[in-house]
Amino acid sequence: MPTPGELERDRDDDGRARNSRPRDRLGRPLPFGSIGVERIPDDLDLPPAESLTWAQDLLDQGLAFNAHEVLEGAWKSCPDEERMLWQGLAQLAVGVTHVQRGNPKGALSLFERAIRRIESHEGPVPYGIDAAGLVSYAHKAMASLRRGSELEPAQLAPRLVREPQ
Repeated sequence: MPTPGELERDRDDDGRARNSRPRDRLGRPLPFGSIGVERIPDDLDLPPAESLTWAQDLLDQGLAFNAHEVLEGAWKSCPDEERMLWQGLAQLAVGVTHVQRGNPKGALSLFERAIRRIESHEGPVPYGIDAAGLVSYAHKAMASLRRGSELEPAQLAPRLVREPQ
C-alpha cells in the first residue's frame, strides 16, 4: 500500500509491475508528466531478425537502454537453447548504457556477465549474431574503462550481426 502522496505502481492484468514513467535517452526515469523518449512496449515479441535490426538502429542512435529493452523482449520469447545468448546481448546493451551514464563499475559488471552468457551458447550462433565480435568488443571496452579512458559515442554501438562477406 503506498504511503500518502505516493502513486501506486503500475501493474498489468496479471499483476506484474510496469513502469509508465517517461524516461530520458539513457533510460533514467523522469518525473510524471515529462516528455521522454518513446518507450519500447513491455510485451514486445518480434522475429529475431527484426529484433536485431531494431536494436542495432537504437544502438547506432545512442539509445542503448532502448536497445536493451528490444533485446530483452527477444530473450523473453526465444527458444530455451537461445536464452543465454539473448540475455548476453541485452546485458551488453545495458553495459553500454552504464558507460553512457558515466558508471564504469556498472559497465564492467554487465560486460562481464554479457561475455559469460554469450560464450555459454552452444552450437552455431543463429541469425548472423557476431558472438565472437561482441565478446571482443566487450573485452576492449572493459580494457578502456579499466585504463580510465572514455569511450567515444562511435565506440558505443557494437555490431550485433556479422557484416556480409
